[in-house]
Amino acid sequence: MRRTHRHGMQALVFTVVAIAGLVGSGLVASPPAGAAAGCAVTYTKSSEWQGGFGATVAVTNLGDPVNGWALEWSFAAGQQVGQHWNAVITQSGAQVSARNVSHNGSIATGGKVEFGFNGTWTSANPSPTSFRLNGTTCTGSVSPTTTTTTTTTTATPRPTSYTNPVLWQDFADIDILRVDDTYYYSASTMHYSPGAPILRSYDLVNWEFAGHSVPRLDFGAKYDMSGGRGYVRGIWASFLNYRKSNKTFYWGGCVDFGQTHIYTAAAVDGQWSKHTTIDKCYYDAGMLVDDNDTMYVAYGNTNISVAQLSADGKTEVRSQQVFTTPSNIGTLEGARFYKRNGNYYIFLTRPANGQYILKAGNPFGPYTVQQLLLDLPGPIPGGGVPHQGGLVQTQNGDWHYLAFVDSYPGGRVPVLAPITWTSDGWPRLQTVNNAWGTTYPMPNLPAPPRQVKPMTGVDTFSGTTLGPQWEWNHNPDTGRYSVNNGLRMQTATVTNDLYSARNTLTHRIQGPTSTATITLDLAGMRDGDRTGLAMLRDSSAWIGVKRDNGRNRVVMVNGLTMDDNWNTTGTGTEVAGTDFTGTRIWLRANADIRPGSGRQARFSYSTDGVNFTSLGAAFTLKNDWRFFMGYRFGIFNHATTSLGGAVTLERFALTTP
Repeated sequence: MRRTHRHGMQALVFTVVAIAGLVGSGLVASPPAGAAAGCAVTYTKSSEWQGGFGATVAVTNLGDPVNGWALEWSFAAGQQVGQHWNAVITQSGAQVSARNVSHNGSIATGGKVEFGFNGTWTSANPSPTSFRLNGTTCTGSVSPTTTTTTTTTTATPRPTSYTNPVLWQDFADIDILRVDDTYYYSASTMHYSPGAPILRSYDLVNWEFAGHSVPRLDFGAKYDMSGGRGYVRGIWASFLNYRKSNKTFYWGGCVDFGQTHIYTAAAVDGQWSKHTTIDKCYYDAGMLVDDNDTMYVAYGNTNISVAQLSADGKTEVRSQQVFTTPSNIGTLEGARFYKRNGNYYIFLTRPANGQYILKAGNPFGPYTVQQLLLDLPGPIPGGGVPHQGGLVQTQNGDWHYLAFVDSYPGGRVPVLAPITWTSDGWPRLQTVNNAWGTTYPMPNLPAPPRQVKPMTGVDTFSGTTLGPQWEWNHNPDTGRYSVNNGLRMQTATVTNDLYSARNTLTHRIQGPTSTATITLDLAGMRDGDRTGLAMLRDSSAWIGVKRDNGRNRVVMVNGLTMDDNWNTTGTGTEVAGTDFTGTRIWLRANADIRPGSGRQARFSYSTDGVNFTSLGAAFTLKNDWRFFMGYRFGIFNHATTSLGGAVTLERFALTTP
């Protein structure tokens, strides 16, 4: 099948006169008489597919400095703006308004700001033909302003409800906490590095990447793919908490069923370092920092124990089994540890269809148990029962439960619901028609101080470090990549097995469907090199470039497989290919990760970034749960004969649908 952009990439540049004004508290004020005003706008459709498109808008200020801006335009064919970044965009009918966010409100003379969005269209998708900046129609020249006007703008209305899943990406084994007015969410990453990502939110619904608690999987050579591999090991069911007495975040987890490693940091997006290693496995652990600053850890499978840590959090002072799961319940694990109104609570999951809670007046018990949910229908069609995860109390005193839903092939996806408490201190889940609600009222919280960064969008790899949305398959060879307005990826392994190739970079897939498009500069490839974009899991496929005998071919390969012990059983078979003579290529994978069997991914490529050609048959995704992690987009460059080659990843775009 050939997939072609209906209109392709278009860059329409308009020179416009704009009032340099003030945006804030709902006002846009024009400059004093005689001030020069003007700007140029570039509207670019960066990608387009059937029913959807991505666009970037660049505004260059040609006049006097602007402090706060609002750009307005109209869509002529009923297009609708969806997810957006670097601007606050609202739409009423055909009218669209984009306002600055906190970090880009000022534009110096000659300065430029850019923002972007994803949109939908039906019959046509023409580009806008005119813009207004701060209320003034664009005329195409710079001119003095001779009048002063004040225009009242409408603040973006806050939504009154949210829809589950609150984030359709793979973030499992949730721990959640609040520090002042900010919420943090920790998750599992298994063999991906850095490990234990932390998300940040101000409203429990909209989340952004903040950092990682484990900078490197420093747990043995297999995580470097040396003498073995660490698939489906590494980081799982760990804890995250904050200690007010020393203003320190603590992350801890059991690795390889042997030792528990604890890392600390003063800020989640700062430098994390290993604090201690305890020679004991705190399996599926949850941490409580008590009112008297004592740190406890609840852990275990079926037999649940509580450990007390030393004052410095480096050693165990005491450990005691506090609960044995009755046989009629089965297995309980995934502990989270809380204190409320003088009672201690250990929150436990019955994998993968139930949630129970223990209560006691002392951290070491005795505990009694109640069921919170069992076989409760979830909010994701085809998905599993919401379970595991954690409870959090808002600054207004309300409680919420952030659980996850098994939603393979995409992974385990977070869902949110309100919690109430009985008079005798037991939690109750607020259901909708005897199910976990698809929608609930927004949590009663103050207005966020800023918008969080979207989980989709474009990365051009500016700066010198990767953003926290990126994780490598196992630890990378740090001497074989560099970031500087692009990601230069040298070959790091000589192998014909992608599962054994170091420096494969991964990104989570946005559900229910999304598209990843990468731009690669191939000029540095050497014979025997393989580079491309993969649908990466224990059954994988990829589109990319093979270089052999001085020639490049663009190919689609499937049949990369592992067995249940995560040993490679298939290194892939080329099923389609064609010669390719250029040095720059655009590769695309479109993935349907709705839960269920038969979901597919489709691959295509482009020689100009505009017109894409399908390559190979659709790839059917494996939806078995036993790999735990869901599919990811994987970007790779490895050698099959000798090292020395390199490619540059210039751009990554994640768009929906």
